[in-house]
Amino acid sequence: MKAKPSILVVNDDGITATGIKALIEVMSEIGNVTVVAPDGPQSGMGHAITIGKPLRFDKVDLYPPIEMYKCSGTPVDCVKLAVNKVFKGKKPDLCVSGINHGLNNSINVIYSGTMSAAVEGAIEKIPSIGFSLDDFAQDADFSHCKKYIKQITEQVLTNGLPEGTLLNVNFPKGDAIKGIKICRQANAKWAEDFEEREDPYRRPYYWLTGVFENYDKGEDTDVWALDHGYASVVPVQFDLTAHHAIQFLNTWDFNGGEAKAKTSRSADGVNLG
Repeated sequence: MKAKPSILVVNDDGITATGIKALIEVMSEIGNVTVVAPDGPQSGMGHAITIGKPLRFDKVDLYPPIEMYKCSGTPVDCVKLAVNKVFKGKKPDLCVSGINHGLNNSINVIYSGTMSAAVEGAIEKIPSIGFSLDDFAQDADFSHCKKYIKQITEQVLTNGLPEGTLLNVNFPKGDAIKGIKICRQANAKWAEDFEEREDPYRRPYYWLTGVFENYDKGEDTDVWALDHGYASVVPVQFDLTAHHAIQFLNTWDFNGGEAKAKTSRSADGVNLG
């Protein structure tokens, strides 16, 4: 009998979040689950790691018999500790992150602790997936996502992923998901503002607000898919090189016009013309 795959489950909403409980339930149907998650909310941490203070790392019995650990650090810290201290270098077959309370579509992938944990898994050459739902409520209902999460996970375990690639999966709110769309990341961003308020001592403080603006009218984007009732699946890479710009940059003159006119000399100082 083929051994069950080993699956690392992480998140950024904290180990007690409703979303990670739902993800644990699905993954327990597929393989042997180990959970390493932050001890509290770490949303918006991106790919931050802890370097200026010690990390706390404790075993917990939240959902027996699942092996679970809470970590005082970031989602990326959780993956690093899992690989080094729990799996002791023998990496899991899969890393899944989420289910996040709130979308991580479009530009949100840059800021997301959920997706950064999955990215760290991919950096470690572990097939990785990040899952998110368009619902910020603490008691959000994740039940309608489960069958799609299982399908996507089983496809990854069967087919693998290209090296350096992971999946960003987002679900619309509600139980009427039409299906799955393979998408590209939409060209969209937050038009941000900082609401100024005063504390009891009349000192100003600021609260980040904003409106999500979509500049992309394509029907092959994650924003379009979610707006039309589909789950979006975007392949993501952590190589941030803008390959299309290399040829353009190679046309630049970094030596300057004067440098070209200068006389060349050999290593011993002889004038070469």
